[in-house]
Amino acid sequence: MRTRRPARHRSESRTPRPLRTTRATRTALPAVALLCLGLGLAPPAAPAPAPAAREAPGPAQTWAADLSRVDADDSGVRHTGGELRTTGDYGVQVLAPHRLDRQANRVRVRPDAQVPGDAGIAFDVRGRTGSGPWTEWREAGDAAGGTAVLPRAVTTVQVRLAMWDPEGAIRLRGLEVSADTDPDARPEPQAAAAYGAHVFATRIGLVGRTTANGHVIRENDRFVALPSRRGLSRKGGREYSVRVCGPARCVTAPVWDVGPWNIRDDYWNPSSVRQTFRDLPRGVPEAEAAYYTGYNGGRDGKGRRVLNPAGIDLADGTFRDVGLRDNGWVTVTYLWTGR
Repeated sequence: MRTRRPARHRSESRTPRPLRTTRATRTALPAVALLCLGLGLAPPAAPAPAPAAREAPGPAQTWAADLSRVDADDSGVRHTGGELRTTGDYGVQVLAPHRLDRQANRVRVRPDAQVPGDAGIAFDVRGRTGSGPWTEWREAGDAAGGTAVLPRAVTTVQVRLAMWDPEGAIRLRGLEVSADTDPDARPEPQAAAAYGAHVFATRIGLVGRTTANGHVIRENDRFVALPSRRGLSRKGGREYSVRVCGPARCVTAPVWDVGPWNIRDDYWNPSSVRQTFRDLPRGVPEAEAAYYTGYNGGRDGKGRRVLNPAGIDLADGTFRDVGLRDNGWVTVTYLWTGR
């Protein structure tokens, strides 16, 4: 029998009843009301102008990525003999940003790699214009290469690669990257206020283990994990951070790991953008739906039975900072989702 959610002033239990997603919004007079205010006062509308001819996209901008540059935001990789290899069973490299000659919204990667059947490579790309904020990461394929369309046109592109290599057999000899414009892709809308949701939080622990961005977990560490690589900061970075409010206080922490349960569930995004589980409401993690309603047969994206409804993991220091003594509900604001 599942426990009921205790009164709000007490510490939350392990599996309380889920709460509804919330979001900060700005109040504005609807456009139709503004139109009505002007009835009888505005002159007759001018004929609509003819649609402008679509500008043909320019040729692709292509470059060879520098895999030899292994620095502080990389982990578990080394470049030797003209090849990028792992130093253990997992490695991640964030390549140097590449400035484009003109804006682009589509990026292709073409690796030259040797990848055995029990290993894998995943490529992600992101971009920004000038010194503005980075877009979220978008998936750009595997060892066979692939294409990603970014949320908006950008002037700088960055590629991240992650390698799972239990036998140390991956050999990445080169990586060609090209950027151009998909004329049919519409920019993803970006709200003025960052999105927020009420989700179940669990404690990470795992001191000494390595996170998805290469950080080695310390005692009383302060970061969070979310179940998608789209909002994963580089090692030591804070470009994707959340504000977590618990029973005692609110704190801001960077996203340095992927989980709990799923790895492709960016539930903070609208369904039109969400990578998987698009039939779920925005702000509802797949694990929460699986746990409470039997969504996906009560299992996560890997087929495991979901044992709690967690949508965020908190490192031990963050867990204590917000006032949690046991796993429980917190309010999370995904700070990069607002302008």
